[in-house]
Amino acid sequence: MNIIEKTDEEILAIAEPLWRDLVKYSNEGKYGEFVKNFSNSLALAVTQVVAGHQFANSELARSLSEDIDSLGIIRRGEHVTVLYRQRSTKKPGEWLGRLVLGYEDQEIKIFGASIF
Repeated sequence: MNIIEKTDEEILAIAEPLWRDLVKYSNEGKYGEFVKNFSNSLALAVTQVVAGHQFANSELARSLSEDIDSLGIIRRGEHVTVLYRQRSTKKPGEWLGRLVLGYEDQEIKIFGASIF
């Protein structure tokens, strides 16, 4: 199964709850919940120490707004990248959120997530 074969609507229906969970658990600093949908390779890369440092030292990582807009979807290989306009409850301006999804062991997992 390849996620790029799904329609935009199907992808957004999958991606939005995953992104909202990332926002929620980043704000709360809950590492275990934050990584629960990560692929094995991403979970290994984002250790509790790395995430804890990010949660402790980034005002943005702890003040993400639930007010998001999807900007588009990019399909490449066996993954899709969903782009979001992300805001903060404490910092003025807008950021670009990136969520990379694909299949691992027949389940959709997060292969990348970042805010620029």
